[in-house]
Amino acid sequence: MRIILAIDIIDGKCVRLSKGDFNTKKVYNEDPLAVAMEIEDNGIKYLHLVDLDGAKNKKIENLKVLEKIAEKTKLKIDFGGGLRTYEDVITVLNAGARQVTAGSVALTDPRLFMEWLSKLGQEKLILGADCIGRKVSTAGWLENSDKDIISFISEYRSKGVKYAICTDIEKDGMLQGPSTALYKEIMSSVKINLIASGGITSLKDIDDVREAGCEGAIIGKAVYEGKLTLKKLGEQC
Repeated sequence: MRIILAIDIIDGKCVRLSKGDFNTKKVYNEDPLAVAMEIEDNGIKYLHLVDLDGAKNKKIENLKVLEKIAEKTKLKIDFGGGLRTYEDVITVLNAGARQVTAGSVALTDPRLFMEWLSKLGQEKLILGADCIGRKVSTAGWLENSDKDIISFISEYRSKGVKYAICTDIEKDGMLQGPSTALYKEIMSSVKINLIASGGITSLKDIDDVREAGCEGAIIGKAVYEGKLTLKKLGEQC
């Protein structure tokens, strides 16, 4: 299973939120590049880079952070936040992202999302499938919907999507374990490359989501709060 480190960006700084609430913002490092280089130095290959300003404002805001990390490291980066047009997607890929994650567009404009999938192919586009109370949430988790998370993922898998990141927002940043039961339920219904995100705090949590069938696990706050070390995570890679 892939170990993927998360860096969330607000005002060009590395931050974490709790349950997606911008009022809970905590700055962990003012230099995301330094964090990325430390991630790479510990043998971790994958980075989930989220432009939280972009997600909130519905336009890319922290492109320079992506450019710096892509230039100075060999991390395989997936980028999300603020992507609203195909031009946005190409801009991010040209800046060094290996993949892009799109959730809001997938919910609000399925035709546009499918256009991206057709042009980019399965390997470049990740479905962002974030939920609260099993209902899909978008726009940096500021907007909720009545769409069931499993139906959402299943419908896009049937249309050719290969990868999905699923975050249970109520677990995110709480350091209380992931939504393993939800991931098991998803994997029993949909054969997709599922990436777990939110609440992963221990090596046991990683084992649990692996056993649930997830092909990747995104870890963020647990590292920044010292619950997991990059060294230990690197040994899992």
